[in-house]
Amino acid sequence: MAGRFSPYKFDPSAAVDDHSLALLLEAARWAPSAGNSQPWGFFTSRPGEREHERVVRHLAPSSARWATDAGLLVVTLARRYVGDTRLLYSEFADYDLGQAVAHLTVQGQAMGLDAHQFRAFDLEGLTKELCPDPGWVIVSMIALGKAAEEPSASRDRRSVADLRSAPWSLSE
Repeated sequence: MAGRFSPYKFDPSAAVDDHSLALLLEAARWAPSAGNSQPWGFFTSRPGEREHERVVRHLAPSSARWATDAGLLVVTLARRYVGDTRLLYSEFADYDLGQAVAHLTVQGQAMGLDAHQFRAFDLEGLTKELCPDPGWVIVSMIALGKAAEEPSASRDRRSVADLRSAPWSLSE
């Protein structure tokens, strides 16, 4: 896991084929979820596909500089509500989606693919473009492919001790 990083440059010649895409989605499919609700969905697009332009045109300039070269763009969705009501389908939908995304990206790393998760896109425009079913909301995107850069040598992470001690303010 220490080798994982979020590249800002992808090799545009490294395609993600159908078999690889199926393996990524299979890994996400097996993620745990509250009550086995599986409140996640994915809209995938690859360079050269009609769907790719539908996604790319909504990227913010900051992400368009690097995400368009990825072999695969994945729009992540959570099923938060029942149909077009405000009745919660799952109060854990976003958490469960995060589990599925983690499974997908770890599978990608095992396959030699690098992933960069991001939110730098026009959410309203992409939602109008893709028109998800009622109750579903777009949450984030993932760019997957072969990194065309090495990870930065200064990848500071919080210590395990810090993870265990923060953010508690326990009184005795």
